[in-house]
Amino acid sequence: AAFFGPVARGNPVVDSFEAELRRVLGSLRRLRGAGEAKAPQHDLHRHGANTLFNIWINYKPRLPEWYYNERLVKVGDTLAQIKEYKLALLQCYERYLQQFVSVNLDDVMDDVHRFKSSFFPNGVRDKNAALTFHALQARNVCIYQMVCSSDRNLQNQESLQTCLNVLTSLRLTMQVALPQENLCWLIYNGTIHIYTICRHLMVMGQSAKVLEYLLWASICMESSVPLLSVHYLTWRATLYTAVSQCYFDCQAGIHGEVFARRGLIKIEELKQLENISSLENTETQNTFREATLKMSVMIFKRAVYESRRKSNSFRRESKVNPRKAVNLSWPRTTTERLLVEMFDGAAAQFLAILEALSDSSRNLLPPHPPVPDEIEIRDVTSELFSAGLEILSGNSLKKQKQCRENIFVITAGEKGVSGDAAVKFVKLAFSYEEWDVFYSALEFVVNFLQAQVDPAWKKIEIELKLLTLMQPLVFPGKFERSFSISDDNSKEASTSQGSEKTQTIRSECCSESLKHGDPFHDLTILATTVFSCVSTSEQNVHPDKEILVDVVMCLWQKCKTELQQIQMSGSDCLEYIHKTQAYQWVHILWIMNEIIKKSNIADTNVMFAEITLCLAAILENVADS
Repeated sequence: AAFFGPVARGNPVVDSFEAELRRVLGSLRRLRGAGEAKAPQHDLHRHGANTLFNIWINYKPRLPEWYYNERLVKVGDTLAQIKEYKLALLQCYERYLQQFVSVNLDDVMDDVHRFKSSFFPNGVRDKNAALTFHALQARNVCIYQMVCSSDRNLQNQESLQTCLNVLTSLRLTMQVALPQENLCWLIYNGTIHIYTICRHLMVMGQSAKVLEYLLWASICMESSVPLLSVHYLTWRATLYTAVSQCYFDCQAGIHGEVFARRGLIKIEELKQLENISSLENTETQNTFREATLKMSVMIFKRAVYESRRKSNSFRRESKVNPRKAVNLSWPRTTTERLLVEMFDGAAAQFLAILEALSDSSRNLLPPHPPVPDEIEIRDVTSELFSAGLEILSGNSLKKQKQCRENIFVITAGEKGVSGDAAVKFVKLAFSYEEWDVFYSALEFVVNFLQAQVDPAWKKIEIELKLLTLMQPLVFPGKFERSFSISDDNSKEASTSQGSEKTQTIRSECCSESLKHGDPFHDLTILATTVFSCVSTSEQNVHPDKEILVDVVMCLWQKCKTELQQIQMSGSDCLEYIHKTQAYQWVHILWIMNEIIKKSNIADTNVMFAEITLCLAAILENVADS
């Protein structure tokens, strides 16, 4: 290329090189946009990968090393953007990094001195160091994304270990780059990647293994002077919150609270350093307010329970009767008084309630962790639900403002309690078996959902309907309401049957579920409802996989014994089915299998293989009968 002049546009070698890259990248982008690849598209993709390989081979001796290396990394970035992670990893980032080491790259990641001497022989101040750091970081991201593509739920132990190796590699890269202020962008990006991976692993129940990496990310944000500015405070507070959450997940709540208080001190220190003029800026004020709120919520998460444990005087406080609660002024209980003391506004108070009730070890459906023996803790939980319901109803605002008009609390925008938060509250009430709260909150949430036009809300409405259908199956005999929150204008709470609106919800979802003598009815209603939900062509209204897994597991647990009896009947299968009137069980089993197939959840639980095998065995027995 140098023979034809400067290495820039107009140079025939450069122009040819760039044109070939554009063609292959355009082809790969179109293939990725086409969705699921069919056989001919697989061939086209393989052709594109081979073409890219040949481009690198053919042009390496014809281009200057600096230009070739820059294009390697930039093309890798482009491939990563279109989610071609494997190509980006093998054809770009690792091709670039292999100029430094001839062995397996992972073998260099276990020692910081070997790492520095291998990838930065001229020191980290070298002009090419930034490109190498970027390639190292991008390589790790691609490896993680490839794991997600093949094993999102990390069911394979190797997948989990690969994620942990990626975190270790990211930490090592940041450790070497941290002293260089000009590489603060790399530190910032590294914290984002670490947080993303750690949150994924936390959802998978691996909080204990990722805690050290989140701590590292938090300390890095504090150790890089450019990242200490107010501009990055929101992100720093997010990292602090993740660390605290990790401690809570590990049943080390005291450490979670201590770390949150430490974060609050750091935020206050930054506030003191800011000059008065900048603090008068509305955006800056909002940044500090948001960061402080995040820390306060994590402090409240433990303090609301521990303050009750420590004080015996609370035990003598009479418990608020829900029927009379609507006539009392807000705050009505010790928990509500602490909420008002620590948080301004219904949205912040509601967020604190959600966080205090959230427990990573508590699933939507049983089994749940054992309920604490202390009656004080149970009282706090009940008071939190009562406070949350009061906020959702708008009564807390009306009582504080001494107004009588209706206040619509749940919103889809930034002000008020978000719709997502309200839905989470309903699901928490379901999980804790707080049925009075569940049905009362459900009424408010359904009112909100039915007023929305976004299909995403329609999906949530379907999920809540599935919950109401599962409730009499999972918790038989526990779903009659005793009261509902009413408006301040009402002198009495609702009767044991609940409000008219809630009755409508119940009748729509499970009107037939009270039918006696028909063990199949509730199961059939639930199964057919889910099947209709996943059979619709509107993908954006399909329930989330998590709740579909819960529904199928619920159905399987209820049907398993009967179905295994049918399966064991062998060649007498048809006679057994006819004799025991077991057609419905087989029908439900078929529906379960269809739900698994249509919703692509087969790889989320090994139990689903048992469902499919059971259906296959029964069908074989029927054929042999």
